Amino acid sequence: ITGNGIRKSLKILKKKIDLNILEVSTGTKVFDWKVPNEWNIKDAYVKNKNGKKIIDFKKSNIHVMSYSIPIDKKISLDKLKKHLHTLPEKPDSIPYVTSYYKKNWGFCLPHNKLKLMKDDYYNIKIDSSLKSGALTYGEYFKKGKVSEEILISTYICHPSLCNDNLSGVVVSAIFAKLLSKINTYYSYRFIFIPETIGAITWLSKNKKNLSKIKQGLVITCVGTGKNITYKKTRDGASMIDNTVINTLKQNKYQFNIREFFPFGSDERQFCSPGINLPIGVLMRTPYYEFKEYHTADDDLKLVKKKILNDSLVVLSEIVTNIENKKFTKKSKNKKKS
Repeated sequence: ITGNGIRKSLKILKKKIDLNILEVSTGTKVFDWKVPNEWNIKDAYVKNKNGKKIIDFKKSNIHVMSYSIPIDKKISLDKLKKHLHTLPEKPDSIPYVTSYYKKNWGFCLPHNKLKLMKDDYYNIKIDSSLKSGALTYGEYFKKGKVSEEILISTYICHPSLCNDNLSGVVVSAIFAKLLSKINTYYSYRFIFIPETIGAITWLSKNKKNLSKIKQGLVITCVGTGKNITYKKTRDGASMIDNTVINTLKQNKYQFNIREFFPFGSDERQFCSPGINLPIGVLMRTPYYEFKEYHTADDDLKLVKKKILNDSLVVLSEIVTNIENKKFTKKSKNKKKS
């Protein structure tokens, strides 16, 4: 969620679109949260008694629990096991684990590999730093004929996970580049943020201008899965809900509609009480629901070029209908609270 890896990702995106890269200092109050310390890591490993690295950060950065504090010591297997994360139900997969707000350290590995660890002691090292710095995010603004805005948000904080959410980053960036070449009625704001704390920070820094945002989408998990999935706004009958659903019907896509629920991705923050922006979520197979979710198996082999392209087309069609104001009326089927 912070650090030089985030900065590097945003610099790559800046080569494709005119991205404004912004930083908010550690300790800055954002609503009732604070921007956390910045985390960076150079190396990490676990060595057996023969000095062989049996867990190696340089082979997969998912091997280390994100935000692990630095450590360098010899440790017994029993004590080490308290800091090892596996998925017994997926014994060959490396899980993706984080500890952003509790100081801790840990390694992630396949459960079958854990069963092979028999030495009494292991040498472990996590060469990381956790200190004052900044939270970094990117923003691209496409000015339209009017100041009313459409918000497109995607998150950049899941290292080496491809569907969740490099797919969303790629589709959003390519769409921003395409949109930059045409005149639009609405203005469009694309944000590339670390999940949760990034959205909270962005909302806090822009709270005076939130009334300009009339519709929006979180783009995530758009690189695999046969069907389109759309998760509604908290309102459940907003203009973006109407536009997306009618666009999917109009173009005869296979799709699933989900009602809003207060967990998942950054729709939690955008649709939270006191904010309640009309932001839905465009996905294919949703987070939590594909078997590779939050494991190292969510790699380039999982994501397909054709599906990425189809997701880009769907997003383009939705925005075309927004621009044409084709489905702008709120649904009359809103449930009574």
